[in-house]
Amino acid sequence: MLSHRLVFIALITLLPLHAVAAAPAPGCGDQSKVAAAQRLKNTARWSTASEVDSFGYDVYRGDAEKGPFAKVTKSPVLGAGTTDETHNYQYADDSIDPCKEYWYYVESISTKGAREKFTPVFKAGAKLGADGKPVVKPADAATKTAPSEKH
Repeated sequence: MLSHRLVFIALITLLPLHAVAAAPAPGCGDQSKVAAAQRLKNTARWSTASEVDSFGYDVYRGDAEKGPFAKVTKSPVLGAGTTDETHNYQYADDSIDPCKEYWYYVESISTKGAREKFTPVFKAGAKLGADGKPVVKPADAATKTAPSEKH
Protein backbone atom coordinates (compact mmCIF):
# COMPACT_ATOMS: atom_id res chain seq x y z
CA MET A 1 0.00 0.00 0.00
CA LEU A 2 1.23 3.44 -0.85
CA SER A 3 0.87 6.35 1.47
CA HIS A 4 2.19 9.69 0.33
CA ARG A 5 1.82 13.28 1.20
CA LEU A 6 2.69 14.93 -2.05
CA VAL A 7 4.25 18.28 -2.62
CA PHE A 8 4.32 18.36 -6.39
CA ILE A 9 6.31 20.90 -8.31
CA ALA A 10 6.56 20.59 -12.05
CA LEU A 11 9.34 22.87 -13.08
CA ILE A 12 10.31 22.73 -16.69
CA THR A 13 13.66 24.32 -17.32
CA LEU A 14 15.63 25.52 -20.30
CA LEU A 15 19.22 24.46 -19.70
CA PRO A 16 22.01 26.70 -21.00
CA LEU A 17 23.73 25.84 -24.24
CA HIS A 18 27.52 25.63 -24.48
CA ALA A 19 29.50 25.60 -27.70
CA VAL A 20 30.87 22.17 -28.60
CA ALA A 21 33.06 21.66 -31.64
CA ALA A 22 31.55 19.45 -34.37
CA ALA A 23 28.22 19.12 -32.54
CA PRO A 24 25.18 20.77 -34.10
CA ALA A 25 23.28 23.25 -31.96
CA PRO A 26 19.80 22.26 -30.81
CA GLY A 27 17.09 23.22 -33.22
CA CYS A 28 13.59 22.03 -34.03
CA GLY A 29 13.16 18.30 -34.44
CA ASP A 30 15.19 15.31 -33.34
CA GLN A 31 18.11 16.14 -31.02
CA SER A 32 19.83 12.75 -31.34
CA LYS A 33 22.77 14.26 -33.26
CA VAL A 34 23.25 16.94 -30.59
CA ALA A 35 25.76 16.09 -27.84
CA ALA A 36 23.86 14.83 -24.78
CA ALA A 37 25.16 17.65 -22.58
CA GLN A 38 23.89 20.23 -25.09
CA ARG A 39 20.36 18.90 -25.58
CA LEU A 40 17.43 20.96 -24.38
CA LYS A 41 15.51 19.13 -21.67
CA ASN A 42 12.23 19.15 -19.81
CA THR A 43 12.91 18.40 -16.14
CA ALA A 44 10.07 17.15 -13.96
CA ARG A 45 10.60 17.59 -10.22
CA TRP A 46 8.42 16.24 -7.43
CA SER A 47 8.66 15.77 -3.66
CA THR A 48 7.17 13.49 -1.05
CA ALA A 49 6.68 14.47 2.58
CA SER A 50 6.60 10.77 3.53
CA GLU A 51 6.52 7.39 1.79
CA VAL A 52 5.30 3.87 2.61
CA ASP A 53 6.56 0.89 0.59
CA SER A 54 7.74 3.13 -2.24
CA PHE A 55 9.78 1.33 -4.89
CA GLY A 56 9.97 4.20 -7.35
CA TYR A 57 8.40 6.39 -10.00
CA ASP A 58 7.94 6.32 -13.76
CA VAL A 59 7.44 9.47 -15.84
CA TYR A 60 5.02 9.52 -18.79
CA ARG A 61 4.89 12.01 -21.67
CA GLY A 62 2.21 12.89 -24.21
CA ASP A 63 1.72 15.38 -27.03
CA ALA A 64 -1.64 16.52 -25.63
CA GLU A 65 -3.14 17.06 -22.18
CA LYS A 66 -5.47 14.07 -22.57
CA GLY A 67 -2.73 11.84 -24.02
CA PRO A 68 -2.04 9.28 -25.15
CA PHE A 69 1.00 9.02 -22.86
CA ALA A 70 4.10 6.84 -23.18
CA LYS A 71 6.60 5.99 -20.46
CA VAL A 72 9.86 7.94 -20.94
CA THR A 73 11.84 6.58 -17.98
CA LYS A 74 13.98 3.62 -19.07
CA SER A 75 14.01 2.42 -15.47
CA PRO A 76 12.12 3.85 -12.50
CA VAL A 77 13.44 6.76 -10.48
CA LEU A 78 14.07 4.90 -7.22
CA GLY A 79 11.87 5.75 -4.23
CA ALA A 80 12.85 5.90 -0.56
CA GLY A 81 10.96 2.82 0.67
CA THR A 82 9.22 3.71 3.92
CA THR A 83 10.16 7.02 5.50
CA ASP A 84 8.73 10.06 7.26
CA GLU A 85 11.42 12.26 5.71
CA THR A 86 10.94 14.59 2.77
CA HIS A 87 12.48 13.39 -0.50
CA ASN A 88 12.96 15.35 -3.70
CA TYR A 89 13.02 13.64 -7.09
CA GLN A 90 13.61 14.69 -10.68
CA TYR A 91 13.75 13.28 -14.17
CA ALA A 92 15.29 15.10 -17.16
CA ASP A 93 13.74 14.23 -20.53
CA ASP A 94 16.23 15.07 -23.30
CA SER A 95 14.42 13.14 -26.05
CA ILE A 96 12.15 16.08 -26.85
CA ASP A 97 11.63 18.22 -29.93
CA PRO A 98 12.41 21.62 -28.36
CA CYS A 99 9.87 23.32 -30.64
CA LYS A 100 6.94 21.28 -29.27
CA GLU A 101 5.02 21.44 -26.02
CA TYR A 102 4.56 18.23 -24.04
CA TRP A 103 2.41 16.97 -21.20
CA TYR A 104 3.73 14.80 -18.36
CA TYR A 105 2.65 12.91 -15.26
CA VAL A 106 4.42 10.77 -12.67
CA GLU A 107 3.28 7.28 -11.65
CA SER A 108 4.28 5.75 -8.30
CA ILE A 109 5.26 2.09 -7.94
CA SER A 110 4.96 0.25 -4.62
CA THR A 111 7.38 -2.44 -3.45
CA LYS A 112 4.61 -4.93 -4.33
CA GLY A 113 4.37 -3.64 -7.90
CA ALA A 114 1.14 -1.65 -7.51
CA ARG A 115 1.08 1.43 -9.74
CA GLU A 116 -0.96 4.60 -9.42
CA LYS A 117 -0.97 8.03 -10.98
CA PHE A 118 0.98 10.17 -8.52
CA THR A 119 0.78 13.69 -9.98
CA PRO A 120 -1.69 15.60 -12.07
CA VAL A 121 -0.87 16.07 -15.74
CA PHE A 122 1.40 19.09 -16.22
CA LYS A 123 2.58 21.01 -19.27
CA ALA A 124 6.08 21.76 -20.54
CA GLY A 125 6.03 24.54 -23.10
CA ALA A 126 8.15 24.68 -26.24
CA LYS A 127 11.77 25.71 -25.63
CA LEU A 128 12.34 27.10 -29.12
CA GLY A 129 10.10 28.88 -31.60
CA ALA A 130 9.71 27.70 -35.20
CA ASP A 131 12.63 30.02 -36.03
CA GLY A 132 14.89 28.03 -33.67
CA LYS A 133 15.24 30.93 -31.22
CA PRO A 134 14.47 30.54 -27.50
CA VAL A 135 10.87 31.19 -26.52
CA VAL A 136 10.73 34.00 -23.96
CA LYS A 137 7.86 33.51 -21.53
CA PRO A 138 7.30 32.82 -17.83
CA ALA A 139 8.51 29.38 -16.75
CA ASP A 140 5.89 26.66 -16.96
CA ALA A 141 5.27 25.58 -13.37
CA ALA A 142 2.47 23.97 -11.43
CA THR A 143 2.29 23.32 -7.70
CA LYS A 144 -0.09 20.96 -5.98
CA THR A 145 -0.17 19.64 -2.43
CA ALA A 146 -2.15 16.51 -1.70
CA PRO A 147 -2.83 15.08 1.78
CA SER A 148 -1.56 11.68 2.84
CA GLU A 149 -3.63 8.85 1.47
CA LYS A 150 -3.53 5.16 2.24
CA HIS A 151 -4.07 2.93 -0.76
